[in-house]
Amino acid sequence: MTTVVEVIWKTQFDEIVQTSDKLLFVDFWASRCGPCKILGPVLHDLAEKYPEKIQILKINVDEDDNADLAMQFQVRSIPQVTIFFGGKQIDQFIGALPPEQVEAYATKYMA
Repeated sequence: MTTVVEVIWKTQFDEIVQTSDKLLFVDFWASRCGPCKILGPVLHDLAEKYPEKIQILKINVDEDDNADLAMQFQVRSIPQVTIFFGGKQIDQFIGALPPEQVEAYATKYMA
């Protein structure tokens, strides 16, 4: 499965979260958001570094079809990254963190 997936529908999101055996970093973002543009490549690099263990799901909060997901996960500030494993939400962070801090979230849960 591709390491970075642009989510278009809630059903697509639900299916990936429920069936994935990888650590999922769900990136709630918008094209108008400067910090989102900084964090995006950091997440992409993380997925490339650990392709067998991490998958990135990108959810554009400006898309009407994604409004329900943004509300479900109480997205009030972007970028917001919500982390899932085994179909369950296990953590989250808000903002464009430095690459080493983002990777620390990954290594914390890959152990």
